[in-house]
Amino acid sequence: MANRTLIRNADVVLPTGTERVNVLIEDQRIIGIDPPASVTADDVIDATGLHLLPGVIDDQVHFREPGLEHKEDLHTGSVACAKGGVTTFLEMPNTNPTTTTPEALADKLNRAAEKSVVNYGFYVGATGENTEFLKQATRTPGIKIFIGSSTGPLLVDEQEALEQIFGETTLPICAHCEDETTVRANRERLDGGKTFRDHSKIRDHEAALIATKRAVDLSTRHKHPFHVLHVSTAQEVDFLANRPEWVTAEACPHHLLFNLDDYDRLGSKVLMNPSIKTTADNKRLWEGLREGIIEVIATDHAPHTLEEKDQPYPQAPSGLPAIENSLALMLDAAHRGECTLEQIVAWMSAAPAKVWNIANKGAIKEGFDADLVLVDLHKKETVRDEDQLTKTGWSPWNGVELTGWPVRTWVMGQTVFADGKVDRSIRGKEATYNR
Repeated sequence: MANRTLIRNADVVLPTGTERVNVLIEDQRIIGIDPPASVTADDVIDATGLHLLPGVIDDQVHFREPGLEHKEDLHTGSVACAKGGVTTFLEMPNTNPTTTTPEALADKLNRAAEKSVVNYGFYVGATGENTEFLKQATRTPGIKIFIGSSTGPLLVDEQEALEQIFGETTLPICAHCEDETTVRANRERLDGGKTFRDHSKIRDHEAALIATKRAVDLSTRHKHPFHVLHVSTAQEVDFLANRPEWVTAEACPHHLLFNLDDYDRLGSKVLMNPSIKTTADNKRLWEGLREGIIEVIATDHAPHTLEEKDQPYPQAPSGLPAIENSLALMLDAAHRGECTLEQIVAWMSAAPAKVWNIANKGAIKEGFDADLVLVDLHKKETVRDEDQLTKTGWSPWNGVELTGWPVRTWVMGQTVFADGKVDRSIRGKEATYNR
């Protein structure tokens, strides 16, 4: 017997705009937008005063499994997603072992099927030696390349290898763009760096721009779909204004909201690759989003324990947890007038679905998966370390009051988060791709 849920009286952000309509779910799918008044349902939810959005798709997370589960794992990471209104995550390949073989990809998919309370997908990593696998891989959103940023076997810096990957594969490619030569020269010049602020001098504007230009050049010549991860500089935004139509880009909340001034207060908690930059870069990234130069917002959720973070520079690792607060951070930005609710849905749901060709997700439409989040735009709540569901149990936004929060999340038609609690028994589904 089919199970039906009717969500009544919400202001629903549809592809055509926001309307107060009822939404009918049957099992895993949305089957009606503004269905007849006579329609019956097993579960009727009165969402008066709330807004209904398509679930967030976070296309850049590091959930640390396998190999570093003491920081995070696929279950805890997905639980944090559910609380934050994220219904689908795409996870990066720099685990241990790396996701660079058919066996490693199958292992992650099997683990997620057993553990993840939200939907999932896993990138495959390029090594420069595994192009045959990259040409044949199917159950993946795309290929991740680290152009710069020393991540062991995943650092691909040789031009010949990059030409081969862009020239011979067909899956969309994304890249971490920081020029390794520039980073190493800066590190040497600063004698390795002594303070957290030095991190932004080592991983500077030039390192980001050189690598982004190099990758876009490869994409342009090979006409290969390419996505620039975590844009951090005004110069990259200006450069990307003239990119080909098959090149897309994303920004992260920490590059929009933190800058050099935050090192004094937060130290290693805002240590990131690419590094945080200046207030002028914050401003240009927001402009880039509003101008459509940057299409996607993702978190680059990269958790480390507080013990690991609580080390001097350069021993402290780069990365921060963000996934359970990303939607609230953006809703708060809308409350402050930085953007609109419709823009948030475009950046966090519709665009990632389009960039990665994810089937039946990213919009509230008949026939689409019932991945939904109800938000209360007036709810005020303070981010607190002790409330975090991520395994690391801390947030760089600890103590910050935000206005606008997710209050209920559905994954494939099932309520996974409500009344402040995650139903840890729910299991999401493997994302599929229109190719």
